[in-house]
Amino acid sequence: MNSISANLNIMIKASEKASKLLIRDFGEIEKLQVSKKGPKDFVTNADLKAEKIIIEELKKARPNYSFITEENGIKINKDKNNTWILDPIDGTINFLHGIPHFAISLALKSHGEITTGLIFDPIKNEMFYAEKNNGAFFNNQRIRVSKRNNIDECLFVTEGEVKNKPDFLYRKSGCAALNLAYVAAGRYDGYFQHNLNIWDIAAGLILVNEAGGVTNEIDLSTTKNIKLIASNAYISTKLVKKLDNF
Repeated sequence: MNSISANLNIMIKASEKASKLLIRDFGEIEKLQVSKKGPKDFVTNADLKAEKIIIEELKKARPNYSFITEENGIKINKDKNNTWILDPIDGTINFLHGIPHFAISLALKSHGEITTGLIFDPIKNEMFYAEKNNGAFFNNQRIRVSKRNNIDECLFVTEGEVKNKPDFLYRKSGCAALNLAYVAAGRYDGYFQHNLNIWDIAAGLILVNEAGGVTNEIDLSTTKNIKLIASNAYISTKLVKKLDNF
């Protein structure tokens, strides 16, 4: 196993603890699909419970760090230079419909840059993580972006509305965090999307970069309405050109 920092170890433990709740709750979703009320309220509660577990674990270890979370927004604590960025269930609609494609996304922003990122898919037991200048990993194995350089042979992923449909192969998965993790692991060759939130992509940004990929410059002081293009380095320029005004 590669050497990891104390902060990443804290993140792994917090995510694994919350994942037990998510796996249990996801198992209940199928039963709720046929109910009149439906599972929406149940999923909202699962989201909140998972966030609470992760925040509690992080606070135990780093009581003064600040937070940016999907459910609770920005919480500035004594340490303004270190901020946890958390989405407890990225891919909530998938979760809601019993589709096993969602993840915990957790990152650490330190002195204005993302230094650590973790994306954990609890159903598939797939953990992706990266630390600055230390590479990207999937279940403790080093990962790198794909080496494909012909866009016609590539597979891309996006979410939301695509106004000017590009002339290459792409799909939608319903989980921004896993889209970036999959680019980092070479499963997808690139990912593009408008109107993202920082908690959707913070962990994935460092994963892609540490796996040898390229992303457009992101203003990390912004939390919403973010535009992102991420890919391997071989097709980056071609992809950006094709996605002009996407």
